[in-house]
Amino acid sequence: MHRTRNDLPAQAKGKSIGLLNARLADALALKLATKQAHWNVKGPGFIGLHELFDQLAAGLDAPADEMAERIVALGGTALGTATVVARDASLAPYPLEIYSGREHVEALAMAFAALANSVRKNIDDTMAVGDAATADLFTGLSAALDKSLWFLEAHLQADH
Repeated sequence: MHRTRNDLPAQAKGKSIGLLNARLADALALKLATKQAHWNVKGPGFIGLHELFDQLAAGLDAPADEMAERIVALGGTALGTATVVARDASLAPYPLEIYSGREHVEALAMAFAALANSVRKNIDDTMAVGDAATADLFTGLSAALDKSLWFLEAHLQADH
């Protein structure tokens, strides 16, 4: 770790850096999965889903940047290369052979929910080590992911 005047205990910094890097890998993987859907969606409602998927992908940029900057502020190194993302992302691989809007919405809903659930757990994890600022970052990300999930699930709930 790099020296910093941040007075959080080293153990708390280390825990938060690890969690932030894990979620950074997931957020970057989710952005790429969402772009995969954006580029390849077909069928009824194409333009609406194409635009929604692009909006959701873009919505992951600021949170990824905030996580990376928090890592560095704590004295760590933000790990965001393609190699690291491929190695460390915990999300299930995005299916490459789907095309229908409904299939993409289902796959993205699963992925957004998985990341949101991990982030919610990390709120408690970082509070437990006394890092309220990182917990707050995760809280904001949780709300944003829940909103994105709502946008996706609204397309699926009409059938029920």
